[in-house]
Amino acid sequence: MRVFVTGAAGFVGSAVVPELIAAGHKVLGLSRSDANAQALAAMGAQVHPGSLEDLDSLKSGAAQCDGVIHLAFIHDFSKYAENGQVDKRAIAAMGEALAGSDRPLIVTSGTALVAPGQVATEDMFNATAVFPRVSEQAAMALHTERGLRAMAIRLAPTVHGKGDKGFVRWIIEAARAQGVSAYVGDGKNRWTAVHRRDAGNLYRLALEKGEGGAIYHGVAEEGVTFKDIATVVGKQLNLPVISKTPEEAADHFGFLGMFAGLDIPASSVKTQAALGWQPTHAALIPDMEENYFGE
Repeated sequence: MRVFVTGAAGFVGSAVVPELIAAGHKVLGLSRSDANAQALAAMGAQVHPGSLEDLDSLKSGAAQCDGVIHLAFIHDFSKYAENGQVDKRAIAAMGEALAGSDRPLIVTSGTALVAPGQVATEDMFNATAVFPRVSEQAAMALHTERGLRAMAIRLAPTVHGKGDKGFVRWIIEAARAQGVSAYVGDGKNRWTAVHRRDAGNLYRLALEKGEGGAIYHGVAEEGVTFKDIATVVGKQLNLPVISKTPEEAADHFGFLGMFAGLDIPASSVKTQAALGWQPTHAALIPDMEENYFGE
């Protein structure tokens, strides 16, 4: 298949693209900069100039291909609602290009806040003002109303591996800045995790085997306690590991404070059964110990 991939040069995309190419697929990667174009070419992908706001470029890229994997998102949390609408329009544009065919469209969401305090499964749905799940809703609407083979992959909030600049990296930098490694309350709240290369494999399997209207979970570990994460950070940085109250969390973690105390475990049992997905790469804690403190 020839696959149009947005966010192809990003942290997850740079795992998805080699996975697709190794399996014999061809990749047309959306590029919004010369640096992205160079990275895509180095991976063996073709380059398609454009951006999420350039709907014509998205339609053109999707129309040229046998399927779409949509990974790109504008990660500016101060404009989360606005960026969600950019995402919605982008998905609609690519869906329009695929209308009337069985070509797959895979969008990206997250497992966080699906079912706080309990193990979230693929058949649960919970849209909130904080996390409206615009991509999921847009994909499901295309599946229902336009008959597209649209589906969503919910990634764990902790997608880890070399080059990670996400939540784990922010936790480490907060500890460095504050001189302590912290968790909230008793630290028993759980976060899910998946290695970026396992995530890349999941997107390929969904492309090849996924069903329209399905939601899949990119989760290798159902729940790693936040205290365990904080303990590794403290050990590696030689810092004390302490508890913070929810009120203190904002001062320590910054914007991440609103997430640090959440208990957000999730399962991928149904995903693994449906797609034959089996995560094989390093778990979060050993990956942190090996790859996150060398600089």
